[in-house]
Amino acid sequence: MRIGIDLGSRKVKFALVHEGKVERLDSFDTLSFYKRFGRMEGDDLMFDLAATGLFTTAELDAAAIVATGYGRNTLNLKGVRVVSEIRAHVAGALFQTGLRDFTLLDMGGQDTKVALVRNGSLQDFVMNDKCAASSGRYLENMAAILEVDLQELSAHWLDPVRLDATCGIFGESELIGQILRGHSVARLCAGVNQTLVKRVLPMLRRFPSDMIVLTGGVALDTALVRLLENEGFPVTVPDSPQHNGAIGCAVIG
Repeated sequence: MRIGIDLGSRKVKFALVHEGKVERLDSFDTLSFYKRFGRMEGDDLMFDLAATGLFTTAELDAAAIVATGYGRNTLNLKGVRVVSEIRAHVAGALFQTGLRDFTLLDMGGQDTKVALVRNGSLQDFVMNDKCAASSGRYLENMAAILEVDLQELSAHWLDPVRLDATCGIFGESELIGQILRGHSVARLCAGVNQTLVKRVLPMLRRFPSDMIVLTGGVALDTALVRLLENEGFPVTVPDSPQHNGAIGCAVIG
């Protein structure tokens, strides 16, 4: 029995894997999780996993527990092994897809990771964690400006309005300007999704593959998948893209 924890910037994700099968997935909003179940002891971040109600005491006692994510470097839980995000996400993608050769595109709440996998092993990777303009947080901000939910935003990819700003903050101002020009919400949504593709294309072209495995919360953006395919990238999305890091941790465990 193995438990994986991904301490993401927007969500804390959990996965329970037993006998080669994912038996349980769950998540909490990150701030809520930290407030309810976290505490600092000196410089160490501690969590009361039993209090979450996700696992029985017997499961916690028996399971190998592995964690990754933003909070991993300050995490100090007895019996918990900590691994890098890229290792966890590659392990999750291998487990979920069964593929051995691919390029992983993981788009999370505040960063984007691209990794080259060959014969089941990580060969190289690049990470954009300097700006949130190619992340889920960017999509949330732009959806708020357009006054639509993320599901509506992800439904549009045709005839996108051109948006050129490379910074998330400047992108918001540019989007407001395009709203004032009277463009339709559908075209504006498509334009927002197109900006994500433009920002990740240089990283994807650095590691060409016959298949892109798209993970992270942004993988639920249907328009992003369509736009990547329009650029000539075959894309597969695992069954549980948001929990991929937690699943990878459990597999490593």
